[in-house]
Amino acid sequence: MFVRFRLRATLTFSSDLAGDAEEALIGLVDEANRVTFRRGVPAGTPDDMVGRITGWEVCGPSLVLTIESGPYTRAHDAIFRFKKQAMITLGRLRIGLRGISVETFTLTLEGVKPGSFHPEKIPFITDVEWEGETLHLTLTLSPADLEERVPDRIVRLIEEKLKAADYGGKAEHWELIFESRERTHPFTGDPTAEMEKRGWIKHALWRGQWIYGPQSVQLIRALETIVIEEVIGPLGFSEMIFPKLVPWEVWKRSGHAKGVYPEIYYVCTPKTRDPAYWEEVADHFKVTGEVPIEKIRERIDGPIGGLCYAQCPSFWPFIQGSTLADDCLPIRVFDRSGTSHRYESGGIHGIERVDEFHRIEILWLGTPEQTVAIADQLHEAYHRIFEEVLGLQWRCARVTPWFMAQEGMVDSSPDSCGCGARVGTTDYEALLPYSGSWLEFQNVSINGDKYPTGFGVKVQSKAECWSGCSGIGLERWTAAFLAQKGLDQEHWPARVAELTGEPKDLFRIL
Repeated sequence: MFVRFRLRATLTFSSDLAGDAEEALIGLVDEANRVTFRRGVPAGTPDDMVGRITGWEVCGPSLVLTIESGPYTRAHDAIFRFKKQAMITLGRLRIGLRGISVETFTLTLEGVKPGSFHPEKIPFITDVEWEGETLHLTLTLSPADLEERVPDRIVRLIEEKLKAADYGGKAEHWELIFESRERTHPFTGDPTAEMEKRGWIKHALWRGQWIYGPQSVQLIRALETIVIEEVIGPLGFSEMIFPKLVPWEVWKRSGHAKGVYPEIYYVCTPKTRDPAYWEEVADHFKVTGEVPIEKIRERIDGPIGGLCYAQCPSFWPFIQGSTLADDCLPIRVFDRSGTSHRYESGGIHGIERVDEFHRIEILWLGTPEQTVAIADQLHEAYHRIFEEVLGLQWRCARVTPWFMAQEGMVDSSPDSCGCGARVGTTDYEALLPYSGSWLEFQNVSINGDKYPTGFGVKVQSKAECWSGCSGIGLERWTAAFLAQKGLDQEHWPARVAELTGEPKDLFRIL
């Protein structure tokens, strides 16, 4: 995609721009096109690739400029370079600058297929015109928007949308690494349906949410204990508690604010705790037996953020803006203190795809070499658990999450110290015999410098700071295990049966 910028703007001065002032402007325009706008531009770059004043006229105290550019000294940068020189030159004539107004701003994008994205939904765009594979966009911008480089952000956003559309259909972002041997499975039913039938679980009153009875919790805690014994303890991870209400500031820094909106549960606060303010709401329920949602909506502020979507972002404010001593690295922590929530829309199924779930989040950070080494240790531990302790039929694949591809985080160049090619995610999948499909139930991600950079975390030695995370979804582990082993303990591996103990049947429903 090739981009061109065209800006028409008016600079208003304190006096008429006649006589000596107009003569000075002739020199300023020439100098801008020959010298000022070419600073920092590679030698030999064609003129039509660089910012250039293509038209100007004086109307009393106003100077109307038309600036066009390609990718170098873009029009919205060129106007401020010119403004600076004009203030100096005309200042010698006792003429000051009063202000700038943007008359028109257009973007022309060449090599864009119609229908590849919807530009009319992007902020600041007021008119869209397609001409074959050339897209003309009209933007309504203020001088402050130009200084904030809004046009550049819009171009980056469009590039991301085009890459995302191209990325989605490519199979090479999933690469099989390992597949275990085939196993015989004593159970071929849907584990969720069987758990419901036996009274181990029951649907809660909200979508994608379950109440877990004693029998299922015994198994979940057994799997959690295996994680502690085989992963957390031997690899030296220390427990922390991360917040489960996440404000926008965290998601802005973690990058989730770029696209998390369709999947989060939003959190709003009351406008006041004054009981009199809420009396009408309470009275309505007392009389009708119905909760007046609209009346509540009027009494709450806009969302301050949302419920935990992914646990690791909430950790980072703990060390935000810090420089870590070399001798404390690598840092290894984990959190298992509460639920995570994702609005799964129509994708909910059983206990493996839910809106509310329980997870152990493992997080580590250090130099690139340390971060990759810990990821390798986790892979070894998971391999041992799935093969020797749980006896699953499983496989793992290397994937490149969209946010990593989008942000250019996957780097296999020699300068990446051999680690850059490892940025990405490894997904672990278990076979579901009842459907013949595979369930992604575990992952290990090397996130590169994404979070340290977003939260301003540095290392004493000036080395790069990297991080990784690995989410252990206890519902998914349970679903994968029961789908292959069934609910009868005689088919379970000895260690799992020992840790689970005899199922407790507390309820007799008449």
